Amino acid sequence: MNATEVKRLTALGEDSSRQFKEDVRNADSLAAEMVALSNSAGGVILIGVKDNGMPVGLSPADVRRVNQLISNAATQGMRGPIVPRTENVRVGKERIVVVLTIPEGLDKPYFDRQGVIWVKAGPDKRRVQSKEELQRLFQAVGLVYADEVPTEAGMERVSRERLRGFVSEVFGEDIPVSRDELARLLENMNLARGGRLNLAGLLLFGEQPQSVKPAFVVKAVRYPGSDIASHTYLDMEDFEGTLSAQFEGALAFILRSLPKIQQEGRSINSPGKLPIPRIVFEELLVNALIHRDYFINGAVRVFVFDDRIEIISPGSLPNHLTVEKVRAGNSILRNPILASFSAKGVLPYRGLGTGIRRVLKEWPAVDLVDDREACTFTARVRLPKEQKTPAAAKKRNKGASEQGRNAPINAPLSGVLNEIQAYILEVISGNPHISYDELAERLSKDRSTVMRNIGKLKERGALRRVGSKKTGHWQVVNPD
Repeated sequence: MNATEVKRLTALGEDSSRQFKEDVRNADSLAAEMVALSNSAGGVILIGVKDNGMPVGLSPADVRRVNQLISNAATQGMRGPIVPRTENVRVGKERIVVVLTIPEGLDKPYFDRQGVIWVKAGPDKRRVQSKEELQRLFQAVGLVYADEVPTEAGMERVSRERLRGFVSEVFGEDIPVSRDELARLLENMNLARGGRLNLAGLLLFGEQPQSVKPAFVVKAVRYPGSDIASHTYLDMEDFEGTLSAQFEGALAFILRSLPKIQQEGRSINSPGKLPIPRIVFEELLVNALIHRDYFINGAVRVFVFDDRIEIISPGSLPNHLTVEKVRAGNSILRNPILASFSAKGVLPYRGLGTGIRRVLKEWPAVDLVDDREACTFTARVRLPKEQKTPAAAKKRNKGASEQGRNAPINAPLSGVLNEIQAYILEVISGNPHISYDELAERLSKDRSTVMRNIGKLKERGALRRVGSKKTGHWQVVNPD
C-alpha cells in the first residue's frame, strides 16, 4: 500500500469495515475495536488519520509505540486468537500512517479483556446484549442451531398421527404409547430434549405450533399492479401449522394467483398450463422454510404482483455465502435438523445446494437479493410479460364468477367455484388422502364449512370419493 491508496481509502470515509484514528494510547480501547471487526466482517484501522479523513501521520517514535500497543492489545487485551497485520505507509516527510488490518475471525465470538462481545454498527461499535443477537452470532460459526433450541412445548403437543405416519413410512415401525417412551424416541430422533420439543420437533410434528411460536408462519398477499399497496389487495392469507402445511398452503396460494395458459387444441374447460414451472415455486418455498433464520421472530412473506412474485425469508445469507456462490450451488446448513427431515420426505427437498440451480435451470428470470441491512433474503420470480396479470385475470373472470353462483350443476366449472372450493381442489390434487380435519386446519375453517363445500364439489362432478371413508381417497374429476 502507498500514500495514494491511503488517500483513496480515507476519501471514502468511515464505515463498518474502515475506521480512522489520529492516535491510539489505550490498549484496551484498541482491543475493543479489534474485537468488533473480528466478530463482524473484518476491516482496517488507519492510525494517523483524523476523523475527517485527513492523513496527518505519526512520527517514527509514535509508530514504534503504536505497534507495541497493537501487539499488547492482540495478545493481552482480547480473548480469542487473531492475527492482525500492520503496514507502515509514508504520507509526508517523516510522517507515517499505520494501516492495521483485522481479518474476520474464524473462532467467533471474540471478547475483550472484560468479557464484552463487540460488533460493528456502521462506523461505530456496540456491545452484544440481547439473547437473540448472541444466538445469531453463535449460529454464524456453527456453535448453535436455531432448530435444536428447546421450546416450551411438552410431549402433549406432539401430533401422534403425523409422527406415526412418518415413522411408519421411513422406519416401518409404530410409535410407542407411553409418554416416556415417546419422549425417548423423539430425543433419539433429535426432535426433543428433557421432555420438551425443540424447534424442529415443534415445526415438523407439533400440534398448532403457532400457539408456541406465533411468528413462524407464511404471510401471503396478492396486490394489484406492481407495487405494494397500503390498503388495497386482491387476496391475503396467513398459513400456519407445521412446515408441510405452510408449504402446501403457500404453494396453492401462488399457483391459484398465477394466470393460466389455455393449451393449444384443448377445450375451454381443460386445465390451463402454468406460465412458470411448478417446481420453481416448490424449490423456493422449501428453501425459504428450511434455510431461514429462526432466531429472528418474523414470517416468511409471499408477495404476488402483476409482473413478479417475491418470496422473502428472514435472515440474510450466513457467513461468507454470497448470491454468486448460491447460484453456483454452494450452501450452508443453518437448520440441519429441518434439512435432514425434509430430505426424508417431510418436504419436497431434493438435496443441499441443488435447489437454486434447479430453479434457475427451469426459469432463469429469478433475481436473488441478499439484503444484509434489512436482514432478509429475497427470491424475485419475474413473470413473462406476454401473460395476463393476476389483477387482469381477476377482473376478466369477475362476471363469470357472478354468473357461476346461479349456474346449473352440470355447467362447465370455469368461473363457478368460489375461493374455498378452488383451494380445496388445489390441496386435494397434491394430497388425495387428506382428511376433513386436515383440510379445515389448512383453510383455517371449521369442519362443517369444509364438508359443505366438498359436497358442492361432488354435486358439480368436480370431485369424487374413491373407496371407503377410512381407507379411500379423493379424486379430482375436473381440475379446471
